[in-house]
Amino acid sequence: MDLLSNLFIFVLACYVGFEVISKVPTTLHTPLMSGSNAISGITVLGAVVLAGHAGGLAGEIIGFLAIVFAMVNVVGGFLVTDRMLHMFKKKGD
Repeated sequence: MDLLSNLFIFVLACYVGFEVISKVPTTLHTPLMSGSNAISGITVLGAVVLAGHAGGLAGEIIGFLAIVFAMVNVVGGFLVTDRMLHMFKKKGD
């Protein structure tokens, strides 16, 4: 695949991801995010493969951005899950 195709897929994935997440109600966002951490791990692996097979500087930059965004999603998911679990602890603990 050439650079234009990869860039198109990247932009389309960003748009679709934003549209899907923006339609989720606030009360469901935390449980869904904590449940999707495994899927986000697969996204990180895909981003690493994309960066490894990049053909040129632009492909490497897009691969690096894919890794950064996927890792932000994974870390954010774990932070939200941790925060949610702290809400259920007793006050004395």
